[in-house]
Amino acid sequence: MNKETVVNALRQVVADSYALLGQTHLCHWNVRGPGFFALHAAFEEQYTELFAAVDELAERVRALGALAPGGLSNLARISGMEEIAEDTPADQMVAHLAKANRKVIASLGEARKAASEAGDDETEDLMIARTQIHEKTVWMLEAYLA
Repeated sequence: MNKETVVNALRQVVADSYALLGQTHLCHWNVRGPGFFALHAAFEEQYTELFAAVDELAERVRALGALAPGGLSNLARISGMEEIAEDTPADQMVAHLAKANRKVIASLGEARKAASEAGDDETEDLMIARTQIHEKTVWMLEAYLA
């Protein structure tokens, strides 16, 4: 099993997930307009779920014998995720979060592939489960925009 490849891919997923968590929290705090109540609640549900997920992902990195990435500037550097302004209109927030979730899905796919090639069924299963959650989130966000 090539743990290093799996760990590096997992560290990317941790960073991308944490960046998405921050962006989702920003949207929760600052959303306004006719869809405020629905979006405020949806964003809270999403960032709450992400907070638990980041912990689980980081603990998987630790279970593989490596250190989990941390520090806001370090996580931002690793992720490279685009950020939005605090005063972004609600519909643009939703579109941004859909795009950010797609970035996480891509990272999850890379980690899933690495885990599969390394015979790491546990990590592969975790990546599959996380992908399902993010795909559902993208669907819900895009349905709001339709």
